[in-house]
Parts: sequence; structure tokens; C-alpha cells
Amino acid sequence: MAEHMVARSIEVDAPVKRIFDLLADPVRHSELDGSGTVLGSVFGPQRLELGSEFGMDMRMLGLPYRMTNRVVEFEEGRLIAWKHVGSHRWRYVLEDLGSGRTRVTETFDYTWGQAYLYVLSGAPARNARGIEETLVRLKAVAEQD
Repeated sequence: MAEHMVARSIEVDAPVKRIFDLLADPVRHSELDGSGTVLGSVFGPQRLELGSEFGMDMRMLGLPYRMTNRVVEFEEGRLIAWKHVGSHRWRYVLEDLGSGRTRVTETFDYTWGQAYLYVLSGAPARNARGIEETLVRLKAVAEQD
């Protein structure tokens, strides 16, 4: 793992397309979020693609706020990543394992900007816990759909 990245993976008993469709639908993000910060979609397209902007209602430390994100990496069925004003990225990489199974890797990439602020604030450890819970939720939803 790179010095300024936190990544976790999970294997899901669902095809790549089903999982990617969940990640590319910003309305589903609050359902998948394991950090407790994503409350709901405010604006944006029904399906994300490279360059899409979408807004989310958020809450951190009990304080509500809105965040606008932009998709900065996109390969249909394999990779989607977005960033906001803080310049760090949330990235999902999907790997087809065959027989309808998929490995999903979620990464919080804070190599852009001032990484020391993230470290001082404890964000990497919090984000690792959030990623782990998000992947569990994503697995449950994808295997149910």
C-alpha cells in the first residue's frame, strides 16, 4: 500500500456489472456508505461517467454540510474514482474473478494536497474503518439485488 493511501478489498458473489452499476449511481451511495457521513444525493446524473459532477448531503462530527464531487477516473466496469475540493480521491477497482464473483478494492487516496493534515486529523484510520464497513454493505446489497 502506498504511503498516502488506505485500501481494503472484499470478494463479492455478484458480477462486475451489478457492482459497477451500484457505484455509478450516486443515489445509492448513502445506502452503501459505511462511514456514516453520506446522507443522500442532492444533484447529479442518474449514472456517473468521467467528468460527472454530483452533490451529496453529508454529516461529520454532527455537523451537516454539502459536498460536490467530480468523477476523475472512469473505466466502464472496472474503475471509478471521484474527488472534491480537498483533492483526495475515493477509488473503486473491480476485478472479475470468474463464476460471477468480483474482487472490489476501495481506496482513499490522499497523495494530492497536504497529506500531513489528513494524518494529523486521524483521517486515514477513520477512513480505513469506513471503507471496511462500506465494502461489507456493498457486498450485502450486490448479493441481494
